Amino acid sequence: MTATLLFGSFILLVFLRVNIAASLAVSSIIVMFIANGFAGFEAVTDIMYTSVAKFTLLAIPFFILAGVIMDHIGISQRLIDFAQTLVGHRKGGIVLVTVIVAVFFAAISGSGPATVAAIGGILIPAMMKNGYRKETAGGLVASAGAIGIIIPPSIALIIFAVVAGDQIPITINRLFMAGIIPGILVGIALFIAGMYVRKRDIKRGIFNEEAERQTTKATGKERWDAFVKAIPGLMMPVIILGGIYGGFFTPTESAVMAVVYGLVVGLFIHRRGYIKMMYKIFIESALQTAVVMIIVSAASVFAYIVTTEQIATNVSNAVLGITDNKILILLLVNLILLVAGAFIDAISAFYIFVPILLPIMLSLGVDPTVFGIFMTINLAIGLFTPPVGLNLYVAASLSKTNIIEISRGVVPFVIASIIVLLLVTYVPVITTFLPDLLNVK
Repeated sequence: MTATLLFGSFILLVFLRVNIAASLAVSSIIVMFIANGFAGFEAVTDIMYTSVAKFTLLAIPFFILAGVIMDHIGISQRLIDFAQTLVGHRKGGIVLVTVIVAVFFAAISGSGPATVAAIGGILIPAMMKNGYRKETAGGLVASAGAIGIIIPPSIALIIFAVVAGDQIPITINRLFMAGIIPGILVGIALFIAGMYVRKRDIKRGIFNEEAERQTTKATGKERWDAFVKAIPGLMMPVIILGGIYGGFFTPTESAVMAVVYGLVVGLFIHRRGYIKMMYKIFIESALQTAVVMIIVSAASVFAYIVTTEQIATNVSNAVLGITDNKILILLLVNLILLVAGAFIDAISAFYIFVPILLPIMLSLGVDPTVFGIFMTINLAIGLFTPPVGLNLYVAASLSKTNIIEISRGVVPFVIASIIVLLLVTYVPVITTFLPDLLNVK
């Protein structure tokens, strides 16, 4: 009865177009009030506060701030210019530029929509100038931006570590290291899909090859100049990840170092008007952080009910009662997460599904690190899957197209990403190779 009321009211509110945080909070409050009366309200506030009052979660506002700083001081433009001088003149070079820049900026921002917003305004017009249709350009940028929650420093992986940590010890360091190879594989798959679309459109006569040929090869001096300007952006992942795995600081401390580094770089790049720019940067960062933390606090109450009311245990037993075939169960879990990712954001999905699905994974002998990564890939795909994919709406706005057109353009990239998802799910060594090689626990 509790499960029906909790999930039923949540689904109803979502379909009534109530935002996710409010839907989670209201459905949880209803259940808590019925179970505990007015005392349930006090319990809700206590849970919401304690859920965000965690040292680990301090990494989120600092990584958000670091990403916003690097965007505002022009790092994304410098990374794009550098990648363009390297491969922009080749056939399909702009596709490779898009993927490369998305991977690098993902390692700075840790956020999918933020990555799309940072690179899309430059790369979508550039792709269209190179002969690609606007829905293809928007679709590639929307899907490439999703790498932002797979490649470290990923806000999504931080949330997973916090939620899963209630059941089994798992470190952010290991998750960060585990996300590198799968994130790169997603990037490679997107590039292959982009080249397929290019070839398909050429056959259909709807690709402007002449526009692509007009891109000239950069000289050695132009490449060197672009590299020098891109050094601040290229150094950010080195500082963050090198500091973590070199044992110099924790993931939370690395986020603070990223902010300090960004502030110093910004001071030298933008000497005039820098103070005025900082006001905008802090306001934007505060708004983004508030959105994340409100979702975290509301989802925590939902997760608390799922756990304490034995909903997670009952669902786990029910799933394992259907079949004990590991391959089928993993396939079923992926289908559930793909559908969920198309309707709710990654943070909410972690709080809703980790308490339910993690016990199933542990009973099957699935490494929790592997589960964390393939769950994150599922939710990354949800970022560019209709009807609620946030990346789609950002990319649609930037490409001046509607959601239906861009949804058609994103289909090849969804298929390519699902192929990588299945590889990561059924070949766990892809995820565990780097952490085990470097003995990251």
